[in-house]
Amino acid sequence: MQDFSEYLDFSKDLAVNAGKILSKYFGNINSIKQKSTRIDLVTNADIECENFIVKSIQNKYPDHIIIAEESTLPEKNSDFKWIIDPLDGTTNFVHNLPIFAVSIGLQYKSKTVIGVVYNPAANKLFSAKLNGGAFLNDKKIKPSSSSTLSDSLIVTGFPYLQDKRWDLSFDIFKDFYSHSQGVRRLGAAALDLCFVAMGRFEIFYEFNLKPWDICAGALIAEESGAKVTDWDGSNYPDSGQRILATNGHIHDEALSLLSNHDLNIYF
Repeated sequence: MQDFSEYLDFSKDLAVNAGKILSKYFGNINSIKQKSTRIDLVTNADIECENFIVKSIQNKYPDHIIIAEESTLPEKNSDFKWIIDPLDGTTNFVHNLPIFAVSIGLQYKSKTVIGVVYNPAANKLFSAKLNGGAFLNDKKIKPSSSSTLSDSLIVTGFPYLQDKRWDLSFDIFKDFYSHSQGVRRLGAAALDLCFVAMGRFEIFYEFNLKPWDICAGALIAEESGAKVTDWDGSNYPDSGQRILATNGHIHDEALSLLSNHDLNIYF
């Protein structure tokens, strides 16, 4: 089996250096643009950070495919695909809320093998290698041991597009809220997954995400011992269309709650 340690080391260094770019802009944003909606934002920090990450990968691994949130890059014929988000949590970043991260994932033959998520505001570096465990600042992490939904704290998010699915998703929100110790909305899916991995939350669920939102964080969660699936219990799609991550002990209970709702609209 191929050893991916070289790519993990490279990704960790890359994320930390990209985080330095974000730190330079944090609290000092002078350019904000809207993308799909008035609340879907991009800043000069996103652009500069992504350019740095993309160029670093291209210099080190020129034949690899790169999928990035803010760029359209040419397709290449390679078994390796990098999936990156230079700034997950842009709205938080714009409002000086220190819940944001650089997310870098690497897939080999369509299987995620490396995941790194770095929050420079807190100097927290989450990392994982396939079959190698998950770590926070090089210390191994694991999910919580809570065994019931009623003892759980949940984190979720809502998409930018406020359509019928968005409206109906609040019924699911209310159901989770009424059966748990609370639901939080932090605004950075990559970190939400890492927080399940380290035991801060028992459940993360969301829909209408993108590959760069979940690629790295989902591997970190799985390698920590968390369980990550689609809302119907099948393998979660790499597209990010639907994702459920739990500490494993309450996964069936979470799936059961979701099944009380008409999920066809989300599929």
